[in-house]
Amino acid sequence: MSLPGSERPVILIAEDEFLIRLATADAIREAGFEVLEASDTDQAISILEARSDVRVVFTDVHMPGSMDGAKLAHAVKDRWPPVRIIATSGRVPLAELDLPAGTILIPKPYSPKHVTWTLQALTGLE
Repeated sequence: MSLPGSERPVILIAEDEFLIRLATADAIREAGFEVLEASDTDQAISILEARSDVRVVFTDVHMPGSMDGAKLAHAVKDRWPPVRIIATSGRVPLAELDLPAGTILIPKPYSPKHVTWTLQALTGLE
């Protein structure tokens, strides 16, 4: 699927593990999305402040920066309410986390197909 950049939903991946972020970003791009990448939560906030077109933040819960991924999810919900949030973790049961209402949880390890299907459902991209 190849839509012009302005028509493709923008997804921000906040993941500190380079290889996981790379593989996930590649799969999401191949599914037709525009992908922005952040290696820590401070970088993710900077991207959100600079871009008004981010539709979904896909964040790991255990992230470096001034906050973890769960706090990033709350910051996104407070400052950018229309932005949808997907959280992932392989260390902590996601059900035990304090995440904003409406956050979608995907446990690690996840398949890129599961992530892209979830993004397609959230954004209406087929």
